Amino acid sequence: MKKNVIVAQSGGPSPVINNSLRGIIEACRSYPGHFGTLYAGWHGIEGVLKEELLDLSAQKEEEIALLKNTPAAGSIGTCRYKLKEHQDKDFERIVEVFRAHNVGYFFYIGGNDSQHTAYKVSEICREKGLDVIAVGVPKTIDNDVGDSAFKLIDHTPGYGSVARYWSHIVQNAEEENRGSSPADPVLVLQAMGRKIGYIPAAARLADPERKTPLQIYLAESGVSLPELADNVNDQLKKDGRCLVVVSEGFDAGDPGDVKDSFGHTNFGATKITVYQTIINYLNEKGLKARGAARGQVMGTDQRDTAIYASTVDLDEAYQVGKKAVEIAIHDGNGWMATILRYPGPIYTVHYDKVPLEKVALSERTFPEKWIAANRRDVTDAFLEYVRPLIGSDWPSVPLVNGIQRFTRFEPIFAQQKLRKYTPQAYQ
Repeated sequence: MKKNVIVAQSGGPSPVINNSLRGIIEACRSYPGHFGTLYAGWHGIEGVLKEELLDLSAQKEEEIALLKNTPAAGSIGTCRYKLKEHQDKDFERIVEVFRAHNVGYFFYIGGNDSQHTAYKVSEICREKGLDVIAVGVPKTIDNDVGDSAFKLIDHTPGYGSVARYWSHIVQNAEEENRGSSPADPVLVLQAMGRKIGYIPAAARLADPERKTPLQIYLAESGVSLPELADNVNDQLKKDGRCLVVVSEGFDAGDPGDVKDSFGHTNFGATKITVYQTIINYLNEKGLKARGAARGQVMGTDQRDTAIYASTVDLDEAYQVGKKAVEIAIHDGNGWMATILRYPGPIYTVHYDKVPLEKVALSERTFPEKWIAANRRDVTDAFLEYVRPLIGSDWPSVPLVNGIQRFTRFEPIFAQQKLRKYTPQAYQ
């Protein structure tokens, strides 16, 4: 008998996350004798717990196709709900929902914490004797899933697009700084990435030949605030201006931490941002040039802007979604689909599988070998790694009357069969 499917996603979104969703939907549809109705957990695992299952099988083909260039997570929602060991009621509820809706397949799109959720679901179904196959689909703009040897995954869908974003934003900021430097000689830009430096590192793509006065500070750089100020002033003496890209996790003192439900610092909600701390310090210490330091923090546009999506990233996000379905059919429970790079000068990848338990809660830091000796730049070896990921073309985002046309699913939900339930962490 055919079993139904639930696909869901969690954590921060990306410009290409919906293309992984499209890959899963279209791959499942290509096996009509294998899969039954496709549901989406509305706002991730929370939607599963609340029995809020959006019927994807009932959606129009046009809306499914538009997922390709629909960014962020508005199509089926996301969450930051973490399944913890003691939340027995939540695990029991998931089993109840799966049984009530004849679910035999669960695909979860997300980063390290999301892969842990997929792993826990796969384990609890196995323990309860429920015939459910759980497969993870990687996603994170931070590129921090996996291992330091890049053997589990080369890069995660979403990272290539945010790297492309920063390569372009820094080009624009360079033009701004070049023109306004007599009054504002220092421009500080803060990048996402928590305490992992892959995102700010991509700023170097804007100037691979290092012709501009650009300094990049990763959280892993180990540079103090006074050292950063000295570096900036040295640059001002030489060039009269300086462009600074800094990680949101750079140690500039206590930012007044605000934690998300996964226990990570939510830098977008801290009491004082890193870039503002740096600007204040530079202006108070004094610049070796006339004028003042200014700056800005790039917000969620890093992960929700369709036009900055990398065409390479879009394709790989789709393919990894398709691969997850193939894994479910041929390999069974407890895997994550992955992207691995072939060695050699020409960029090519293949899609494979790795055990969920190996990537669950993994956290890959930025390699020390890719941090420049001066601690304010990255190496050419990193540029060789990241350059193919950003692609060479603009994505084709459909417009209607000049406005972007994104997926809008009809609110068609599965009939609820169980009692109302409040997720355990909220009880």
